[in-house]
Amino acid sequence: MRLDPFYLIIDSAEWVERLVPLGVKLVQLRIKDCPDSVLREEIRRSKAACAAAGCQLVVNDYWKLAIDEGCDFIHLGQEDLMAADRNAIRRAGLKLGLSTHDISELETALAAEPDYVALGPVWPTILKQMKWAPQGIERLSDWRRRVGAIPLVAIGGITAERAQLVLEKGADSAAVVTDITRNADPEARTRQWLAATAPWRPANEV
Repeated sequence: MRLDPFYLIIDSAEWVERLVPLGVKLVQLRIKDCPDSVLREEIRRSKAACAAAGCQLVVNDYWKLAIDEGCDFIHLGQEDLMAADRNAIRRAGLKLGLSTHDISELETALAAEPDYVALGPVWPTILKQMKWAPQGIERLSDWRRRVGAIPLVAIGGITAERAQLVLEKGADSAAVVTDITRNADPEARTRQWLAATAPWRPANEV
């Protein structure tokens, strides 16, 4: 499986509808602490917007809703993985992305046979409080060796200017949240990301 080198992570269908049409090909819908009825509608809207734009939608955490709504890709953290019904996920044909922060978590993730592994935070991040120190880009090279052919996603403190650094160190995709959503012009910043990651995208998809 191949991932687009630009992995956008956003927290609403509104963001999906706003940014995906600019050319985004890989997006994660990451919503926290929301009623199921609202989540279901957010997933449906996001799925429709992604289908129209030829974008891969990844649903964060809510694997049951993702199955119900006919989605095909989920992302889980380590705690969510422990609580999830992996057999149900596989029976539904969902692809699976997993977060990792240290060697122990990587071993747990690899045992679950994920479709990609994410490593973070590469740099300090303001997205959420984390007990792990920034990994640094050298850790990406180590993870690259350890995961073999499994796609590797870098996340945490990545900007359009830093994307090239993580891709050169072996990441298949650079994930971004606040560098776009907190930018004064999110659309312009999204286009900058698309341009910065273009060298790692097949020519027929640029």
